[in-house]
Amino acid sequence: MANKDKRFVRVHTDGAMSGSEIWVDTVTGVNYFYHAAGYSGGLTVLLDREGKPIISPLPIKED
Repeated sequence: MANKDKRFVRVHTDGAMSGSEIWVDTVTGVNYFYHAAGYSGGLTVLLDREGKPIISPLPIKED
């Protein structure tokens, strides 16, 4: 179960040096994709085929 004090929880991680992660907002359930490589990184909302945000059922379980 997600900690009540955490707004975002990581639900998936992949890679060591350059990593990809999926984070979920514990209030809205919206999923975000984060990728870091070297000194840079980026964050974006994950979308379904129709262009709508992917929303996980609440409460969220941490990875």
